[in-house]
Amino acid sequence: MKEWIYGRNAVFETLIANRRQAFRLWLAEGVQEKGRLAEIIELAGKRKIALERKTRQRLDSLSDGNQGVALECSGYPYSALVDMLELSGLRSEAPFILILDALQDPQNLGTLLRTAETSGVHGVMLPLKQTVTVTPAVVNASSGASEHLLIGQANLAQSIASLKEAGVWVVGLEGGETGLPPEQVRLDGPLALVVGNEGQGMRPLVRDSCDLLLSLPMKGKIESLNAAVAGSIALYLAWQARGFS
Repeated sequence: MKEWIYGRNAVFETLIANRRQAFRLWLAEGVQEKGRLAEIIELAGKRKIALERKTRQRLDSLSDGNQGVALECSGYPYSALVDMLELSGLRSEAPFILILDALQDPQNLGTLLRTAETSGVHGVMLPLKQTVTVTPAVVNASSGASEHLLIGQANLAQSIASLKEAGVWVVGLEGGETGLPPEQVRLDGPLALVVGNEGQGMRPLVRDSCDLLLSLPMKGKIESLNAAVAGSIALYLAWQARGFS
């Protein structure tokens, strides 16, 4: 399956990561070939990717946010949970996994993937259905961070069971008052952080599979943070607990 990745950061990181087969690069006619765009052209040349100049309207037919560049490439290469655990071993680090339970918004997924990549997670697990996947919109929203991450799809309850067997502590992010505050939750060891759906939170089976629940304290009149913001805060709390290693 082929798809078009668009946006300068997304295309650049896709080429840098070199995990997909690339077929052709489109540039908007008249675009200034400097900065990040010049780097993209250089990378494409090294990989002998065909470069074609198209009208701005032709690129806009792919997406309004193309920034004058698009890359036709193979679909996203999903990974297995075992690959993520192996990566933690290769880095001599305690496993750090992000589990996203049925997110629906590509922007939220992209934001969380970007935060996950910067905070050093070893992998991100998505459910098999009822979820947004790694689409070109998500790659763009993550600024290409998705291309440097191991991301998989599996039955989450089974994945959580496998993580527990591997000695990983599973902590669910809870929007209500039933969870423990951060100072009462250890986030520095083998950890899988679960972030639920934007509206309903974690599904009951996934929620019940967690070892404990974490709630972020809030001060103000807004009832809760959205999934991407809350998940990003929790990821940084975990990274801080791990000594920003």
